[in-house]
Amino acid sequence: QGQLLAKSWSSLFGGQSGAALRGPIYSFNGRNVLADPLWPHGLAWHGSTPRGGHARRWDCQGWRGSGTAEGMASALGEGRLLAGQRHNCSTP
Repeated sequence: QGQLLAKSWSSLFGGQSGAALRGPIYSFNGRNVLADPLWPHGLAWHGSTPRGGHARRWDCQGWRGSGTAEGMASALGEGRLLAGQRHNCSTP
């Protein structure tokens, strides 16, 4: 939608809490993921380590709908996309 999401590449991934991302952020179908109830947690699922590598044990690969599998995701409102935490893969 032509909006600036971050001042720089490094601020997008390592910015101070709340300072890096500028909202709103839209899904491919035009929903504001920071405010829409379809996105209750506002998470960006990435399966990466904080340095950008593949978090092999935490990528939800092979997940099919239930169970205890966990993947790495970050809250979009925090502004540090790769500073993720493990979340159950069934979290919406």
